[in-house]
Amino acid sequence: MAMAATVSATRFTAVAAGALRGLRWRCSAPDHHALLFSKRPGAVSLNHRRRFVAPSALHKADIQAKDEGQPETLDYRVFLLDGSGKKISPWHDVPLHLGDGVFNFVVEIPKETSAKMEVATDEPYTPIKQDTKKGKLRYYPYNINWNYGLLPQTWEDPSFANAEVEGALGDNDPVDVVEIGERQAKIGEILKVKPLAALAMIDEGELDWKIVAISLDDPRASLVNDADDVEKHFPGTLTAIRDWFRDYKIPDGKPANRFGLGNKAANKEYALKVITETNESWAKLMKRSVPAGELSLV
Repeated sequence: MAMAATVSATRFTAVAAGALRGLRWRCSAPDHHALLFSKRPGAVSLNHRRRFVAPSALHKADIQAKDEGQPETLDYRVFLLDGSGKKISPWHDVPLHLGDGVFNFVVEIPKETSAKMEVATDEPYTPIKQDTKKGKLRYYPYNINWNYGLLPQTWEDPSFANAEVEGALGDNDPVDVVEIGERQAKIGEILKVKPLAALAMIDEGELDWKIVAISLDDPRASLVNDADDVEKHFPGTLTAIRDWFRDYKIPDGKPANRFGLGNKAANKEYALKVITETNESWAKLMKRSVPAGELSLV
């Protein structure tokens, strides 16, 4: 049965002020995602090279999110379109690095919702869909309290054993972001964020990085620039994030997740190191230097 396609008004207008440096995004969107997906019951430091693989060029003026199908169904997808209406990948085509320590963040799960949305890494154009298990839509047992999504053009390589995190292998996904700002974002929205900390979650033996970040549009963004600032201006937040991701599988009868790096959040410098390394891993993936398996590179 054909599903009706609806186009959200989410738009991102890029104002060029050089190349990618100084790129600014203006965002506006209706509340239908929030309404449909909300309220379901329920310091490590290390020097690193500040080198990022140049992103694939995306110079179109507008990016919009397009819904295909009805939310909370197996067929529902959220695609990103460029200014000409062409589908693009939120994973591969949205630039990662904007300069001055600022990155693009693609929202998969708005804060205070429980539908487990994720980029479909094995589908062309990697749209955002609701995860499934045994043919059924997946939900967290309770709402997630922060905006959650991915850093584009990153990849946690499943063949790389991280010696700093118990030799855990990457989880074969883009790097996750937990955005701690006060505003509830929309599915498919792109926010400019600055990383503040990193948590090394180990999920069934796989390394699943959580980069803690804040949107530059947040009123308190100027107050926080590192993990210590988060503790000062968002007291208890880093512990709350760690505990949320540690425990969310327990209601389903699964063991708690674990965390490396001393069970603590690493600082901003370490978070940038993680982003650099996973961006380089993604570049190798796109060059076919490492096996892609079932991942879509379109």
